[in-house]
Amino acid sequence: MVANHFMPENKESFVHLDLPVIDLSWKRERARKLIVRAFKEFGFFKLINHGVSKDIIYNIEKESKEFFSLPASEKQKAGPPNPIGYGSKKIGFNGDTGELEYLLFHTNPSSIYQRVRTLNREDPRNFCCAVNNYVEAMKELACEILDMLGEGLGLDDKRTFSKLVRDEDSDSLVRLNHYPPYYGNSEDRLSISKNKDDKVARVGFGEHSDPQMLTILRSNDVEGLQIQSPTNDRVWIPVKSDPSAFFVNVGDALQAMTNGRCLSVRHRAMANTRRSRLSTMFFAAPPLHACISPLPEMVTLENPQKYRSFTWDEYKKIMYSLRLASNRLNLFQLDYKEENIKVIS
Repeated sequence: MVANHFMPENKESFVHLDLPVIDLSWKRERARKLIVRAFKEFGFFKLINHGVSKDIIYNIEKESKEFFSLPASEKQKAGPPNPIGYGSKKIGFNGDTGELEYLLFHTNPSSIYQRVRTLNREDPRNFCCAVNNYVEAMKELACEILDMLGEGLGLDDKRTFSKLVRDEDSDSLVRLNHYPPYYGNSEDRLSISKNKDDKVARVGFGEHSDPQMLTILRSNDVEGLQIQSPTNDRVWIPVKSDPSAFFVNVGDALQAMTNGRCLSVRHRAMANTRRSRLSTMFFAAPPLHACISPLPEMVTLENPQKYRSFTWDEYKKIMYSLRLASNRLNLFQLDYKEENIKVIS
């Protein structure tokens, strides 16, 4: 990977890299090899020629736009988030905030319907259908990626990861994020007018790693996603938007299962000053009762077991007790010491 340029700003640095790209039209052997490499080096890749219908993508974006354009009083009928539901500004239960509003669903069809029917709309079926179709497409895509990862890692059962996502009790989620445009006060507007790049740093969704196994993200053509360098936590890598592609990243559970071989990448979203950013995320997760533990094939003399076993339910409870930027997976390291955990106060 070659850096184009390096720019300091507010004690942080930004480096522009050619991030990994996986093309699902490639031969399977090549694709799975590069998936393993991307997850090991960055915990992230851009996915093209993914085979997801344009209609499915169009419908979920259309319904999302219509929802977020509703009056606040209507949107709030789908909340407050517990954590499922509609939320605005507040993220989680511990004081984190961001410049966004969102709608979070459990991927169970009945759960989606129960949430959508709270809105005062003549017919919720279009919204439900769009979300359900998107969920099914994302589940299949996530399982395909996880199966290729299993093959690339040489697992005895190549479906070890995907079986957890396909389980009827899977705790997978889908989230719609809307980052409204921002114009600020008169000084902000003057600054923006003088700035040809039209970029005023404003955090939409703060630094964090995803707790689940795998995330598949798509956004409109407005940039904002940044991933943290795996070698320097003060360096951020901006990700160029591409509405025709998906962006895939490793979550904490997959890092634990692969004994640290796959990297749960830390990332954040910056809000744009003039244009709305809309993103949709599918979080592939195991059932609550599933045991998360390093797989035997991932533990060797050279790479001894790094994490203790825990259930997904246990991990979620810890997650909800901490701030967004906390390194929660550190709590489950076998050599864990209290001073290693970064809890934002």
